[in-house]
Amino acid sequence: MGFTDLLSEAGLVVLNSWLSTRSYQVGYAPSQADVAVFKALKSAPDAEKYPNAARWYKHIASYEDDFATLPGDAAKPYTVYGPEVAEVTINPAKAPEKAEEEDEDDVDLFGSDDEEEDAEAARIREERLAEYKKKKEAKPKLAAKSVVTMDVKPWDDETDMAALEAAVRGIEKDGLTWGASKLVPVGFGIKKLQINLVVEDEKISLSDLQEEIESFEDYVQSTDIAAMQKL
Repeated sequence: MGFTDLLSEAGLVVLNSWLSTRSYQVGYAPSQADVAVFKALKSAPDAEKYPNAARWYKHIASYEDDFATLPGDAAKPYTVYGPEVAEVTINPAKAPEKAEEEDEDDVDLFGSDDEEEDAEAARIREERLAEYKKKKEAKPKLAAKSVVTMDVKPWDDETDMAALEAAVRGIEKDGLTWGASKLVPVGFGIKKLQINLVVEDEKISLSDLQEEIESFEDYVQSTDIAAMQKL
């Protein structure tokens, strides 16, 4: 039967219900079916009363410049689309009186074929979600990293700072990259080593790294984290 009225509230209710389970009038892409129904409406449906119809109307309007090139038969009227049975008339003001009340069981706004179409749409949606999830899981995750500035303090002004730095940089670990360094005066002729490093958070424990540096007891008095920033 298809749509018989898209001017009255009853007709818009049918359209809104029809679009509650689909994005397009036919299939899964814009077509001449959408163009025919779109043109029959004359104006956008009220978004509060008919949210599904309003959403569809706005979407199809974005294809307005391409209406002529959309697939389908442009000669078909809008009345061939929509639910198989609809209890509305072309012109409600001039609707003839019913000879008898229709059996409620005979009125089906969606038709039996819709259940199969809904199941197919659900199957396709689930397949696409599964494919997306599979691709997302396969995509390599970026390791969380931190940029750290560490202060390494010597015992006194007689400590060999070159040897101290060589000992620190001699620590090699997966997930640890040493960066630039400089000597910073702290008073009484003593200078501390301030060194930058990048660590992968899951692989490097800063507390363990500090403990390892402080094990160089001939050079290192203590260490401090002066600054840290996530990459």
